[in-house]
Amino acid sequence: MAVRSIAEAAPPTPWSRNLAEPTIDPSAFLHSFSNIIGDVRIGANVIVAPGTSIRADEGTPFYIGENTNIQDGVVIHGLEKGRVIGDDQQEYSVWVGENTCLTHMALIHGPCYVGDGCFIGFRSTVFNARVGAGCIVMMHALIQDVEIPPGKYVPSGAVITNQQQADRLPDVQAEDKEFAHHVVGINQALRAGYLCAADSKCIRTIRDELTKSYTSKGVNGFERSGEVYSSSLGAETVEQVRYLLEQGYKIGTEHVDGRRFRTGSWTSCKPIEARSLGEAIAALEGCLADHSGEYVRLFGIDPKGRRRVLETIIQRPDGVVQAPTSFKAPAASYSSNGSYNGNGSSNGSSSRLSSETVDQIRQLLAGGYRIGTEHVDERRFRTGSWQSCKPIEATSAGEVVAALEDCMDNHQGEYVRLIGIDPKAKRRVLESIIQRPNGPVAASGSNKSASTTATSFASTTATATSTKLSSEAVEQLQQLLAGGFKISAEHVDQRRFRTGSWASCGQIQASSLQQAIAALEGYLAEYEGEYVRLIGIDPKAKRRVLELIIQRP
Repeated sequence: MAVRSIAEAAPPTPWSRNLAEPTIDPSAFLHSFSNIIGDVRIGANVIVAPGTSIRADEGTPFYIGENTNIQDGVVIHGLEKGRVIGDDQQEYSVWVGENTCLTHMALIHGPCYVGDGCFIGFRSTVFNARVGAGCIVMMHALIQDVEIPPGKYVPSGAVITNQQQADRLPDVQAEDKEFAHHVVGINQALRAGYLCAADSKCIRTIRDELTKSYTSKGVNGFERSGEVYSSSLGAETVEQVRYLLEQGYKIGTEHVDGRRFRTGSWTSCKPIEARSLGEAIAALEGCLADHSGEYVRLFGIDPKGRRRVLETIIQRPDGVVQAPTSFKAPAASYSSNGSYNGNGSSNGSSSRLSSETVDQIRQLLAGGYRIGTEHVDERRFRTGSWQSCKPIEATSAGEVVAALEDCMDNHQGEYVRLIGIDPKAKRRVLESIIQRPNGPVAASGSNKSASTTATSFASTTATATSTKLSSEAVEQLQQLLAGGFKISAEHVDQRRFRTGSWASCGQIQASSLQQAIAALEGYLAEYEGEYVRLIGIDPKAKRRVLELIIQRP
């Protein structure tokens, strides 16, 4: 049974005496501390949080599409005059589409249209405006008297009050879309949880599960007050499992001994049919115990796309592997120094490519991206005049690895780089150098220090050295400068890293590679103990061409 808010008919006024009442889908959850007044049409699976005011007593009607979440303190109101055309071609004072996030303290004031799949950040205001589908509006922004084209990104604090400003906005990036999608998923889980909490039968079942969990799990793992603990799995692995369950993915595990690990001959563990995080963790711990002394890996399965979305090794023969602290949802940006643990895959392995590169290949294929390669000799490297290798039409990691090694063989003594391409957006999501003139690039986990690799790179380019930046970062920096791109940096602490709430360090006004390196090293020192990433920006297209993490806590 849904918990209902205080839903009231519209009051009689000089402009309307119809006393219209809200229309609310039974699957929606509206908190009892929210107020819904007048002709407000709320679709399926909507969640309305405490302290929300949705008042169709002046401007009317309002439409709120299915799967949308309206968070604490949001105000939706409208002027008596002025209407927008909704997706059903009818007139509304306020139209909010499907799968949209109106986050804490946002103000949506009609006449106003917010399209499907939008994200309106904390304390942002949208008034007398249209926000197209798939737009991301960050915190404390003002949008007034304009139409924002679909798929645009509005940064925090922006004031967009004329159409020229709106038309110049940059496009939303893949990681922004993934973050908005993640927020929708979180709020759908909250909606289901609140509805369950109001249903005595549902909550009794949960309490029975918890009681059973306390008595059966003992010291190995236990779940209490919504938190899950495990003595044999790292906290980040628990977070990965939680994410997979929240997104509706199935969970699987595989194991392999040390001899077969090199050939990628993995064998499935017992299927996991878990309905809760605690059950999933218990099943994983059972697989680890059954195959002690072997490799064990966790993966998620998209039941709709019938594909794997995540593969992470959680145990090696010498003990348990802690999941990487840089865990993010799959299909987000793939920085060249951020990868999941693993030295091989059932889809491909290589004696020449680093395990990190093989992991990147697997992640790109799992995300539906295309893969390409480019090469360039030392003379043209400084000008960024890369040439494509033979196109790769492979769909398995093994075939892609073979194609990459073929390109490396055909262009020995040159730079070779791996390219990830988003076929829908027709843009690159990854550029990672896998071979230099002196041979293949070593894995980032090798015992060479950043100082050694940077000095080695300097000897081949005779341009600049760095004791803090890796050779990969120096190369990327050089390519950005050679290509005429702008350079900036962003930082974020560990707590905010998971939400992707990066803050700008500032744009770098450098006329040489040495100046750019010095500026970046200054940021690394200033934000010691935080994540710092290098940003490359195409000033013509007004979009990012590179995001590379250059420091981790």
